[in-house]
Amino acid sequence: MVRVLYFGKLSDVSGCPQEALDLPAHVQDTAALREWLNGRLDGQGELLEPTVRIALDGEIVVDPHTLEGAQEIALMPPVGGG
Repeated sequence: MVRVLYFGKLSDVSGCPQEALDLPAHVQDTAALREWLNGRLDGQGELLEPTVRIALDGEIVVDPHTLEGAQEIALMPPVGGG
């Protein structure tokens, strides 16, 4: 089981700021995670955006990155500035 954190508008997409999930066996990397979560949450593509960053146990990674051993996954939308 992993803890998944959704930040910013992604918490609106997921309907919650965090949840504990058992990942299916086919979800082995961050690219597969995006696809699976997008379908599961009916995300309409928000989670597939390359500007959405993923951090595993506090470290930002680049797709595709293995999920092996990760206990916390954070999904973060881009930060706006002005």
